[in-house]
Amino acid sequence: MLYADTPERVEKRLARLGADWAMARAIERTQTEPASSAGSTLGLPPEGFTSDALGLERLIGRNNLTPVAFLEEGVQVSRSVGRITISGPGGGHGTGFMVSPSLLLTNNHVLRDKEDATRSKVAFAFQDSVDGSPLVPAVFQLEPLRFFVTDRALDYSLVAVSPQGAQGEQLSSFGRLILSEAQGKILIGEFVNIIQHPRGEPKQIALRENQIVDVLERFLHYECDTREGSSGSPVFNDQWEVVALHHSAVPKTDAEGRPLSVDGAVWQPEMGEQQLAWRANEGVRISRVLGALHEIPLTGEAARLRDEVFTAGLTPPPVPSAPQMAPASFNGQSPVPATNGSQARTAQETADATQFLLPLRISIGFDAPSFSSAAVLAPRPAPAWVPQATPQPPVRPPDVVSAVEKEVDAALANHRVARDRPYYDRVADAAVREAYYANIRTETGDALRRALTGLLADSHEPQPRYKPMRLVYPWVDLHKDGRLRSIYSGKDFSAEELIRADAAVAQARLARVQELLLLESTAGPAEFEQEFDALEASMPFNCEHVVPQSWFDKQEPMRGDLHHLFACEVGCNSFRGNFPYFDFPNFEEAVREACGMRESVGFEPEEGKGVVARATLYFLLRYPGQVGDVAREFPEDRLPVLLRWHESEAVTEYELHRNAAIAEIQGNRNPLIDHPEWAREIDFSGVWP
Repeated sequence: MLYADTPERVEKRLARLGADWAMARAIERTQTEPASSAGSTLGLPPEGFTSDALGLERLIGRNNLTPVAFLEEGVQVSRSVGRITISGPGGGHGTGFMVSPSLLLTNNHVLRDKEDATRSKVAFAFQDSVDGSPLVPAVFQLEPLRFFVTDRALDYSLVAVSPQGAQGEQLSSFGRLILSEAQGKILIGEFVNIIQHPRGEPKQIALRENQIVDVLERFLHYECDTREGSSGSPVFNDQWEVVALHHSAVPKTDAEGRPLSVDGAVWQPEMGEQQLAWRANEGVRISRVLGALHEIPLTGEAARLRDEVFTAGLTPPPVPSAPQMAPASFNGQSPVPATNGSQARTAQETADATQFLLPLRISIGFDAPSFSSAAVLAPRPAPAWVPQATPQPPVRPPDVVSAVEKEVDAALANHRVARDRPYYDRVADAAVREAYYANIRTETGDALRRALTGLLADSHEPQPRYKPMRLVYPWVDLHKDGRLRSIYSGKDFSAEELIRADAAVAQARLARVQELLLLESTAGPAEFEQEFDALEASMPFNCEHVVPQSWFDKQEPMRGDLHHLFACEVGCNSFRGNFPYFDFPNFEEAVREACGMRESVGFEPEEGKGVVARATLYFLLRYPGQVGDVAREFPEDRLPVLLRWHESEAVTEYELHRNAAIAEIQGNRNPLIDHPEWAREIDFSGVWP
């Protein structure tokens, strides 16, 4: 990278890191330099390259080793990054970050004017804890009447934030990111890191393997993963300095500037967003944002607030000792007491994590970060993140346990009864199946599809509402050994484990809904629906809709239809999101999570492909015209994927059990389980809009 960028920029970068050309070349050990000046063994003959000369450990390519403190400081700076929610018509989500004790920076296209900002909020700590459970976010109202400036050309907006959150949280506890106009913060070829809320989801990070590919007068281009909702995110260098304000992706273009599709042709809108070829992501250089902010004529309080952005701040103070906590209880259970001697828990450890012994282990984190810095060659002019006060512990929701306890008791009672039943009676189910399809004729594919759609709708009675605790875990989704298995990862759970886990989520949801009803008492249905959707996304159940709820606007009876509901741990549920199923080439060699592989074109599960294919085909038959009308849903050209998965994995006893159990509850059956051979006979073309 010493030669990828201009000499002037390299000089500034080396100066910022406290290095010079001699040191950089010595580290680089380029073969164009004499061995003596590089301090290397490049002058050895071939027979001299032995383990005595070279050692046994090597750096492969560039040195990508990083101090562990890099991660610690990343956690610190992430506290100042929040998810923006714009309520009302044209609303949505974006990302923003605190750049002074009072002001938050985001994109102009996220907050276009004071009106947008007036109906917007920012949520900090909207993220998962180390054990995967969601934290309770701290929500603050934006105050554009106090301060708001924006610039469409540089795509930034700077807005004041209420100093106190909805539950009394102090904005100062989330600190700020220090911005600098100094040159030399990044070079072509270096890595950047982006902390963001893609699609309005809990906070995520694109870490290090994201190279700068171009430095323009006002913008940086970098290879990095972002999604809608990531707009307004801070782009950091490896010293956690903000180098840019992320705002968009840059498509590949031809010589005439026309965007290209993935196959190299000129892209047309009717091809869909998934066919657009992307070159890089783009961020506005933070030095250009600060330069423009300097030029805005402001007076009085507005000028004072603006000037605070340019105040570097002080070195973070040491973390104060946490007070000793009184014994706590939850549902009558007491926490594990600290022991004396070397095993005694310190006050700080108690503040960091208090764990309660329950069938479901609930961890409540009290976030009190330490202040270590990533190692660099020389001290930075200012820390990347400055805390303004001791962080406040997350607010615990009000006690709404009793509202869920009856559901838990009923679910556990159902499970106890289910364990004494035969898992699957093949003879009895064969008779039921024959009677169910007695009037179905298969002369043509279209006639077969129409007949099945009518049968599935007419026999779908009753139509239960979405209650996985009561209807999915106790009996329907059990395997023969009495355990539940995640549909995507294959990880197994007891029914009681998921029932109690979802009960804890339901309690947290109810508490938050009560708060929303109070806080949003003057808001309309659209605003509340948006808040509630965000709440469900941040606190999901351990239940997967193989046809995502967003595709049918969470409407019943689709939402509660048991044929496409499966046990699935929260991590895999969130990882799949609402991506359509897709068959990736060379899937076995791909880097992926335990749940499967996900890219912008879709999601391929690690387990259960045949099962989810048959469930999705059932949905297409039962609800024709409901999905596939937009590119992000399941389009008709993905049908071969489902058919391949269906044919490659035979129907199992687990699916036969599910089908029979669901028929007892909601009346209808899945034809692809009962008659797998019909998959190629049915003309599915009529199920898409």
